[in-house]
Amino acid sequence: MKKFLLPLLAAAAMAGAAHADDDRLVTVVTAPEPQTQLMAMVLTMQAVQQGAQAHVLLCGPGGDLALRDAPETATAPQPPRDMSPQGLLRAIMQKGATVEVCAIYLPGLRAQPDVLIEGVGVAAPPAMAKAMMDDDARVWSF
Repeated sequence: MKKFLLPLLAAAAMAGAAHADDDRLVTVVTAPEPQTQLMAMVLTMQAVQQGAQAHVLLCGPGGDLALRDAPETATAPQPPRDMSPQGLLRAIMQKGATVEVCAIYLPGLRAQPDVLIEGVGVAAPPAMAKAMMDDDARVWSF
């Protein structure tokens, strides 16, 4: 019986580990409320720490998180850990997440990409749609 169970348990553990590497998360943030924005970042960070590959798309008021000169709502520390939405976004980026603003965000501001914090790009609609439709992707919207 042991000869049968040990290989089976080892195979199951390896399958679980392989699956964790395939986990893709697309987090879409459009909400204007700082608490909602921060919670989106908290949950995304938790997913990254659990092995997910994260792609964050910021649209509308959510795009303000990516601005070098962001509004206070994006940068002000919030309880209980005195983190800001933008601060946690930066930490997620340091963990390897891709962060982009919607393709129409900057034209709506009449701004160029240089207004964005370093490392934030502009989403290409075909690539973003593909990422969201990926069979291994989970899409969270806030």
